[in-house]
Amino acid sequence: MMIEEFGGGVGVRSWASILDDKTREQAEKTALLPILTEPIALMADAHLGYGATIGSVIPTESAVIPSAVGVDIGCGMAARKVDLAGTTALELAESWVHNCEASIPAGMGKGRTEFSAAAKEWMSAHTPPATLANPQRAEAQLGSLGSGNHFIELAIDEHDGTWILLHSGSRGPGNQLATLHTKVAIDLHERLGTALEDPELSWLQSNTPEFDAYIDDLRWAQAFALENRRLLLDAAHHQLNEANGKTVRTLEEVNCHHNYTELEEHHGKWLWVTRKGAIRAGVGDRGLIPGAMGQKSFVVRASGTRSYASCSHGAGRVLSRTKAEDAVSRGPRVADVGEVVAGVGCQVASG
Repeated sequence: MMIEEFGGGVGVRSWASILDDKTREQAEKTALLPILTEPIALMADAHLGYGATIGSVIPTESAVIPSAVGVDIGCGMAARKVDLAGTTALELAESWVHNCEASIPAGMGKGRTEFSAAAKEWMSAHTPPATLANPQRAEAQLGSLGSGNHFIELAIDEHDGTWILLHSGSRGPGNQLATLHTKVAIDLHERLGTALEDPELSWLQSNTPEFDAYIDDLRWAQAFALENRRLLLDAAHHQLNEANGKTVRTLEEVNCHHNYTELEEHHGKWLWVTRKGAIRAGVGDRGLIPGAMGQKSFVVRASGTRSYASCSHGAGRVLSRTKAEDAVSRGPRVADVGEVVAGVGCQVASG
C-alpha cells in the first residue's frame, strides 16, 4: 500500500515506511526535472544514492538519465534451486565455500586468468561496442563476482530446498560505459547552460546521437550482466556437484536486474522506466529480494503493482557499510553474523 505522496513537479509516490530527510530531498529534486511526465515511485527500501535515489523508479517519455541507471549497469540477482536437501547442503557448505573462493574470481577489478570457453563464446556472439576500451578484460571478467556487496551463498528454503543465490552485475565493462555516457550527458548540459541543481541528473534526449549511443551500450551491458550471473550460477553449481560427489539437478532459476532501463508501456504511454534499486514486478514476473546478511531472502512471483510494475530490490539500509563499520565494532559483529549464518547456510563474500 502506498504510504504517501509529496514533492513538486510531477511529485513522488512513496511506498517507504522509513524515509530520512536527505533521501526525501533527493527524490523531490529528481521529480522537478522537466523530462518527467509521471510521478517518481519510491520502493519500500528507498535510501540515499549517488545521482538518484536507490530504490526509485523514474519514468521518462523521451530521455534517460545515465547516472540514474548507475555505474553498475544491469546489476541484479540470480538464484538457482537445486535438487538437494537443505540438511545435506549445510553438511557440504564449508567445502563448497572453500572451492568457490579458490575458483571464482572476486574483488575489485578481478577476472579470470585462465581461458574461459563460455565467456569467449558469449563475447563472439555479442560484439562489444566500439566505446568499450578493453574487450579482452571484459571477457576475462565475464563470470566473476566483483566487490562491495556482491556475494554468492547457499540458502535453505522453508521446505528444506537448496538455492544458490548471488548478487553481481556488469563488472568493469558496465562501469566504464556508464562513466563514459554520464560524462557525455554532463558535458552536454554544461554546454547548453541547463540549470541543474545536481549535474548527475543530466539526461540524454531521444532522437539524438548521444541517446542512441548510450542505449546501444546500455543494452549490451545489461546482456553482459545477465550472462555474468548465469556463468556465476554455473560455477557455484559445479562446485556444489564437486562437494557432493555427484551431479545435483537444477529445478528452477531466476535472473533479474535491479539497476537498468527498459522501454515499457504504462498508463497507455510508452515510457523509459529506469529502475535504480528496484525489480520488475509485472503480473507473473519472478523476482529476488535479498535480506540483510544472515537473514531471509525472498523468491517472489509478482501480481502486478501500481508503481510502474516495480517493487523493492532488497532489505534497504539505515547506514552505509562504512558508517555501519564505524558504529559497530568489527569483532562482535563478525561473531554475531557467523552465529546466524551457521544456522541457515554459508556465503562467499566478494572481499
